[in-house]
Amino acid sequence: MAIQPGQVVSGTVSGVHNFGVFVHLDGEPEGFCTGFIRVPDLTWDRIDHPSEAAEVGQRITGEVIMSETRNGQVTISLKALLEDPLVRFADQTGHVLTGSVTKIIPFGVFVRLAPGIEGLLHVSEMTDSPAESPVQLVDEGDQIMVRVAEVDLQRHRVRLRAHDS
Repeated sequence: MAIQPGQVVSGTVSGVHNFGVFVHLDGEPEGFCTGFIRVPDLTWDRIDHPSEAAEVGQRITGEVIMSETRNGQVTISLKALLEDPLVRFADQTGHVLTGSVTKIIPFGVFVRLAPGIEGLLHVSEMTDSPAESPVQLVDEGDQIMVRVAEVDLQRHRVRLRAHDS
């Protein structure tokens, strides 16, 4: 029986690369059918490299999202079997929270508000004074207070505003 989308499969991680993770699927002859997990399908958390979510030899279980039986490739999602943390976070709009700056980009910063939840605070929201770059205002790891402006479940985004003390 061919592997079908929606099917839950298990296997052993056989390779971790910049672009994703290869998995030897249980019950498949070596090299016959390879599972592949793209970086966005590994975890709800933002990661810089797939090695933060998987390692060679690790046992995994995921949901098949695409099966190319002719070339023996199966695309798997680990995330598909996990609850989306944003669903439970959706009622936080308007709340003031403290979070950690996880990444600084030219137009703002990402702030971790809870496990698997990061929001974007645009540089224009960070200060009343003109600032050319968020690096002038915060460092990665800083704890800052923010107001949750919007939780967009469709686009899987959280927009933040500065918290006025």
